[in-house]
Amino acid sequence: MLQHGGITVSDFSMLQSALQSKINTRSMGLKLIVVCGLAVLMIIPALFVWALVEDRTKRAADVIKEISGHVGGPQTFLGPVLGIPYNIPARSPLESAKHGMYLVFPTKASAALKTATEERRRSLFKVPVFQADLKLDGTFDLTGVPAVAPQGAELDWSRSEIVVGVSDARGALADAMLTTDGKTSTLVPAEIAQNISLSGDQSPLKLTLFGAKAEGIARPNVQFNVTSALRFSGAQRIAVLAYGKTTHLAVQGDWPSPGFDGGFLPIARAVSSNGFTAEWSVPFIARGVRAEGQSDSITGIDATALGVSFIEVADPYQSVTRSLKYLPLFLGLVFLSYFIFEATTGKRVHPAQYILVGIAQIIFYLLLLSLAERIGFGFGFLLAGAATVILLSANAAWIFFSRLQGIRALAVFTLLYILIYLLLRLEDNALLVGAIASFLAVAAAMYFTRGIDWYGSLPVKGVPDDQTTPLVPRDTPRSIPGG
Repeated sequence: MLQHGGITVSDFSMLQSALQSKINTRSMGLKLIVVCGLAVLMIIPALFVWALVEDRTKRAADVIKEISGHVGGPQTFLGPVLGIPYNIPARSPLESAKHGMYLVFPTKASAALKTATEERRRSLFKVPVFQADLKLDGTFDLTGVPAVAPQGAELDWSRSEIVVGVSDARGALADAMLTTDGKTSTLVPAEIAQNISLSGDQSPLKLTLFGAKAEGIARPNVQFNVTSALRFSGAQRIAVLAYGKTTHLAVQGDWPSPGFDGGFLPIARAVSSNGFTAEWSVPFIARGVRAEGQSDSITGIDATALGVSFIEVADPYQSVTRSLKYLPLFLGLVFLSYFIFEATTGKRVHPAQYILVGIAQIIFYLLLLSLAERIGFGFGFLLAGAATVILLSANAAWIFFSRLQGIRALAVFTLLYILIYLLLRLEDNALLVGAIASFLAVAAAMYFTRGIDWYGSLPVKGVPDDQTTPLVPRDTPRSIPGG
């Protein structure tokens, strides 16, 4: 028998067998702790995927802003309002005269709005843009005007104008027209004020004003009707401020998934795949804005916006971000499934193999993001999920040397991915369904591992009993066969 330094080859063989036995017979309780640690560790590369999603989301927002800037962006309109310049003479040589604009809102306002939408694309990104035809009517009753003019103010009725406001004049597609008592005129940049800032809680709303002379029409104690017709383009959102003491607005559009927002919700609405209709009615007591007053003292009208947003129902970046929030649950269930396979088959799975399974899960999200940008989240999830399920099932068959285990893994992981998809789609009931699914998963793990001695180890297939012989010290007397 070969010897080296007093140690025989047989001693080396026994040492190697004993070390292998120690590795193969480590406790299943310790293995479960290691698996849980690996699941937590895989969250680190997931953070890089999250950062990538955030970067793509920011890129999409930049593209949306750029395209919107060319067509007018989100548009807000102020209907016909009477603007009367006033002057407050100086009371002493030390004072200077004050100037301002006195606004009078219609007693009754009625507006009709019709939109036609399309999607503008740039690379992988798309933005809903619209063309809108607006008809803004107003009935004025100037009895008792001015009622709240500043003390000493002198109103110059000869320079009064009927003005309308728009948030982005670059979206104009045609000249704006104003009809007053049968006389039609073209709206031009207002002379009494180029724009008006309506203070808001977050950021002021600035409107560009267009007007037409009201000389000979607007004077104290008269009544008259006006109608303005506008044609504008914009993107993402359109809104009309409640510009009358009582305001009625009817909106019709062809966008299948509108969102209704602003200060008031519609009193009636109908949405279908062919478009939508909506109707608002805002009484004076709900409007909360004075019927007349100085332009710089009129507050709160920005909060009366009656808005429609053109929403992308399936925003791929929002959907992928939501799916990433379920990553710890997702990884935990996949790793737990492999651990149960390991416990029920008796075949050891190396931690490196768990890491490869986790990497496959991370790559699933990369596939989902790249596919969702092109074909939508639903089909993207189907293709990325199918590819990952097939890979994980094949990997289970390879690891456990069993086609049957591969089929079982296919069934388990298919159900798991269906569960994740349902969680993303249920929204309101996602927490309930996720909690129930997690409870059932833990219950299944308890059942399938009920026979495990967590302090001991599973019998390892393919390891002879004589390889589990304890390590014998080399100075222990040993009998040599044959003599």
